[in-house]
Amino acid sequence: MYLRAIKKSLELYREENIELFTQLQVAQQKYQSITGAMSVKINEQEYTLEQAANFLKDTDRSVRQNAWETIQQRRLADKDELNVLFDELIAMRHKVALNAGFENYRDYMFQALGRFDYDVKDCYDFAVAIEKEVVPVLKEQAEKRQVALGLTALRPWDMEVSTTGKPMLKPFNNGQELIDKSISCFAAINPSLGEKLSIMKANGLFDVESRMGKAPGGYNYPLAETGAPFIFMNSANSLRDLTTMVHEGGHAIHTFLTANLELNDFKHCPSEVAELASMSMELISMDNWDVYFDNEEDLVRAKKEQLADVLKTLPWVAVIDQFQHWIYTNPNHNAADRETAFKQIYTLFGAGFADWTDFEQQFGNLWQKQLHLFEVPFYYIEYAIAQLGAIAVWKNYKENPEKALEQYLAALALGYTKPMNEIYETAGIKFDFSADYVRQLANFVKDELNKLG
Repeated sequence: MYLRAIKKSLELYREENIELFTQLQVAQQKYQSITGAMSVKINEQEYTLEQAANFLKDTDRSVRQNAWETIQQRRLADKDELNVLFDELIAMRHKVALNAGFENYRDYMFQALGRFDYDVKDCYDFAVAIEKEVVPVLKEQAEKRQVALGLTALRPWDMEVSTTGKPMLKPFNNGQELIDKSISCFAAINPSLGEKLSIMKANGLFDVESRMGKAPGGYNYPLAETGAPFIFMNSANSLRDLTTMVHEGGHAIHTFLTANLELNDFKHCPSEVAELASMSMELISMDNWDVYFDNEEDLVRAKKEQLADVLKTLPWVAVIDQFQHWIYTNPNHNAADRETAFKQIYTLFGAGFADWTDFEQQFGNLWQKQLHLFEVPFYYIEYAIAQLGAIAVWKNYKENPEKALEQYLAALALGYTKPMNEIYETAGIKFDFSADYVRQLANFVKDELNKLG
């Protein structure tokens, strides 16, 4: 694994790209400084965009609409600046590809990312499978939502609120409680997992609270010398923060399990493997979410919202991935062309199943919230591949928890010392994103949702 990656790096190496890579790194960081400075005023109080998003779960529709419009208006204020930045990034990335002897940056990145196990055609086929097998399931869910909310049409601010008519779930009160409850949750899956998170707490390896000026997003960062993980996120005391924590906790377990591998490169897994670790943990941990919720009703609600999100991930990933294919195979496009292309692609995958009338500008600008486009180009399809894998791991876990957990942890411990398909096989699942496999796993999630009522 290591040698083939080195060989590929040597093939792609061009001295004239060194300065471009430096310029790209500096330019990419501008995205976080622009978006990190975004905040909004709602009811005379200032909120980060992550905090303001909680209003989208309010049972009062006018509160939701006001919050959604305020957030979107704030994003639109920096639309032109972000478009100029993105144009600069595209121009530099295209030059990198040309220097390395490629027609476009897409083809260059498939090589640079070390995608030895699948190709461009597989990504297009996967997108078609998601469109055919997952989008209809989500359309059905959206129709149920519309009926439950008693609306003539779903608007963009109607997609997060609970259909029970109850306020948003609050699984914890502050960052410290989130950490402590997560330690208990992981310990309930297996005591050794809880111990690993306790080590992180004892060493101050969490930064979870949202605050003004803090960079957006959430991630796990492995610390090379100690072999310990560091978790960074923007908690606003919501269910999404719970899932972010268990997601990043899955990455953290992966970091611990690979800490003693001989070479650092063995610890740096491709995202299709890294995200399998985190997304599987989101689902495996659900059986122990009672540590976050005092009553059964809230627990069931949380599980339903999580499973709906699992399915929602697939089309959004397909949209961002197909959008990137378009961007980099049409490098001479302008901002207006880009917006048109995004709208066409998003519409193909359901456009969030909302009515966007009177909000064309906001609709066309949604892509700007996806930091991957600015900072880590072409890193996104991995989420869909890993999400499928995670559903398969969870399916095994429902049938035989002990065996499935053992296989999952054994797969993570391999790091990147085996090809992806062998790592997936070690986890007891297939490295497969055919239409049949997508259908089988989408139906499994749908059945599990129906069991919850």
